[in-house]
Amino acid sequence: MSRKLIPLQVSDASAFAKSLRLQLSGHEGFPSHLQFLNMLARAAGYGNFQSLRTKTDPAESERHLPASAPAADAEIDRKHIDRVQRSFDEELRLMRWPSRRMDQITALWLLWSQIPSAREMSEQEVNALLRDRHLFGDHALLRRELCELGLMRRTRDGSVYRRVDRSMPINAATILRQHSSRQAH
Repeated sequence: MSRKLIPLQVSDASAFAKSLRLQLSGHEGFPSHLQFLNMLARAAGYGNFQSLRTKTDPAESERHLPASAPAADAEIDRKHIDRVQRSFDEELRLMRWPSRRMDQITALWLLWSQIPSAREMSEQEVNALLRDRHLFGDHALLRRELCELGLMRRTRDGSVYRRVDRSMPINAATILRQHSSRQAH
């Protein structure tokens, strides 16, 4: 029986290695094969090995966020950027949940950029941060979406959250640059 190849692509080898080392140091004894596969997948920004495997299934790939940075030749989509920007106020708070999935993902990246990097946070801290960064009253939706897209990780019991460091997609990075330049003037 042949095995299905499951590629693993990471955008930042250093962050990947740090995450893997942290997981291994917190594990008692030598991890089993499946535990190690889950650690590799989590270090690459996936929830677990199953979500990595699902990502390699072409039928499922459109429902998940890419694990790597956009290609260098990716073009900026001005219409998309304008739509997403209309969902935010001048303080980069999300005023409304966008209806298009592509806009939602970009909005989540902008919220992700406002979460402290390399810091463990309690669920209450994450909720407070998200309450401050949106105006439509559903911080739980935002917290779930950030975790489902692999932009945040949480412990099994939901007591500890941590931002997953990744390269931002070009459209989200463009919005962030534009916002920063407006704030500087």
